[in-house]
Amino acid sequence: MNVIETSTLSSDDNELPIPPSYSERFVAEILDYLEIKNKEISILFTDDKYMRTLNFAYRGINSPTDVLSFSQFEESQPADMPDTAASDTLLGDIIISIDTLKSNAESFRVAFDEELKRLLIHGILHLTGMDHKTNDSNEEMLQLQEQILLGFQEKNSIQGI
Repeated sequence: MNVIETSTLSSDDNELPIPPSYSERFVAEILDYLEIKNKEISILFTDDKYMRTLNFAYRGINSPTDVLSFSQFEESQPADMPDTAASDTLLGDIIISIDTLKSNAESFRVAFDEELKRLLIHGILHLTGMDHKTNDSNEEMLQLQEQILLGFQEKNSIQGI
């Protein structure tokens, strides 16, 4: 069984407009789709200020980003990950900036929950060892991300967001 835990570290005026259980359920479905079992993922929602700090500390980029992933299996693909039937194995952490998430949704003219799904999928793919050099839509990882998103487009939609 996969374990997904969500927390928020953000200013009061920038709260996540959906319950944490929404992200947890969606991540669980993505892990099932990717046939990843017995793993633990933590998801942190934060603001651009904190995300800028993390992005600078870990990537040397002094600006916020939408999503950061910290994998426990940097070089592994899902099939290479140890599968422990008796206990959970930490897969890693996904950190998402609520500010940039909202900005992305507006810029790309997509619903908040669609962009949230995109960032969660993106984070999971990074946790499994995938990467991309650019944000070009022809990148293999980004094509897979959109393929997965399309498959889940009808699922888990939140009305009114």
